Amino acid sequence: MIDPADVLAWYDREQRDLPWRRPGVTPWQILVSEFMLQQTPVARVEPIWLSWIERWPTPSATAAAGVADVLRAWGKLGYPRRAKRLHECATVIAIEHGDEVPSDVEVLLTLPGIGAYTARAVACFAYGQRVPVVDTNVRRVIARAVHGRADSPPSSRDLDDVATLLPEGPEAPRFSVAVMELGATVCTARTPRCGLCPLGTCTWRSLGYPAASAPARKVQRYAGTDRQVRGRLLDVLRGSSSPVSRDQLDVVWLTDPAQRDRALDSLLIDGLVEQTADGRFALAGEGS
Repeated sequence: MIDPADVLAWYDREQRDLPWRRPGVTPWQILVSEFMLQQTPVARVEPIWLSWIERWPTPSATAAAGVADVLRAWGKLGYPRRAKRLHECATVIAIEHGDEVPSDVEVLLTLPGIGAYTARAVACFAYGQRVPVVDTNVRRVIARAVHGRADSPPSSRDLDDVATLLPEGPEAPRFSVAVMELGATVCTARTPRCGLCPLGTCTWRSLGYPAASAPARKVQRYAGTDRQVRGRLLDVLRGSSSPVSRDQLDVVWLTDPAQRDRALDSLLIDGLVEQTADGRFALAGEGS
């Protein structure tokens, strides 16, 4: 078992000063951070999040913006479908929920772009509810400290494992974020800094740090992928105030024209890009 007192005392000393954790941050602004932090490092998210909430501090402000403006503000965060889904989510909250982010997990799950993790994270971090929140960092801490494994794939028992560890009362949300912080900064995937770990007991440590049974996951490459091509195409469109010709898009990726065409088609299918009547291309909402 993990002693909450150990983790909370460590968190009070070592927590990172992340802007979405500061007093006065609204549930909507926490929700925006959760959208942005999916598969994206904190250092890349922080400046864009700060600019975003200054420009669009509420769901209704975001909903009133054009999709193209949202895609431009998303910048280099990657996975731009998240930006479009965040805009859709803001619209539903503004219209159907009185511009207030719901606090109930089941209601949150009905919103565009919100899955099980995000719904629980908002309920916990924005509303202080005692609900288990499991991301890869939390899962890794539990796998090592409780089960003695170097790592663990997602499992149906994850929520039960974390729920068992949650302290009663108002400390539960702080414990959740503290375990997440521990996994992100100390109990890391590749080079865990066990000498800095605050846990009094760790099954993995007591067993002599057994290696993972499964092979290490390959780092997902970016160079040369369809994601890179999509990003370059979007860069051209974000930088233009009017639709651009096909020739202007073609020059961004001459290595593999078929890959470029595939990437452009996928952007059209995802609704991130529109084609005008005269055959030019624009960000969503700017094609007319």
